Amino acid sequence: MDVPAIEAQPRETGSKAAREVRNNNRVPCVLYGRTVESTPLQIPIAALNKLIYRRSAPVAQVNVDGSTWHCILKDYDLHPLTDRPLHADFQALEEGDEVTLTVPLNYTGIPVGQQNGGDTQQIARELTISVLPENIPSQIEVDISELIIGDSLHVYDLETDYKIKTSNDQTLVTVVAPQIETEPTTEAEEEEDELAEDEIAEEGEAAETEEGEAVEGEDTAAEDGAEEFQ
Repeated sequence: MDVPAIEAQPRETGSKAAREVRNNNRVPCVLYGRTVESTPLQIPIAALNKLIYRRSAPVAQVNVDGSTWHCILKDYDLHPLTDRPLHADFQALEEGDEVTLTVPLNYTGIPVGQQNGGDTQQIARELTISVLPENIPSQIEVDISELIIGDSLHVYDLETDYKIKTSNDQTLVTVVAPQIETEPTTEAEEEEDELAEDEIAEEGEAAETEEGEAVEGEDTAAEDGAEEFQ
């Protein structure tokens, strides 16, 4: 697994010091671990962005003052409007200690259902797993080529040796039937439909009227015949 190296520097703690760090296009961070004392650091904002948006497990080599730690990006905060990183936590990996982290999913293959006109919808793009540091995958590959229209793939369908922490019922991918779009009805078409309905209604009324007249004529003839018989 290709692990990026991040050059970090020590920093002072406190809100004022944190603002100064951010004003210099750097991000205040904390490095910690089971055998590592909590250490406040600062790293370039560009380096953190690359790690956040990298399509692989958030693992990095953090260098500071001649010391090196193999870490995972455990957590980070983003500005609610600009998405600029405001703070990050790095957890130092310890040999023999499992670590919990989020790993991207890499879907492979084109579903049969999509080839038949269906729409493939990727619901989840990552999984949370627990794993030993030496077994951390850059991605988890999932073959979806056999899915047909109406099929869904869930976490419980996966065949993997990793301890998955994501909910077992989480839907990962689904293939749905294509949506048939209908053209909107124009005003002219609506008027034609209304005229057609009016014509049908008038024809129905006319038929009822003719039927009524016919019945009345039959009744009159019957009455005349009765009178003659008398």
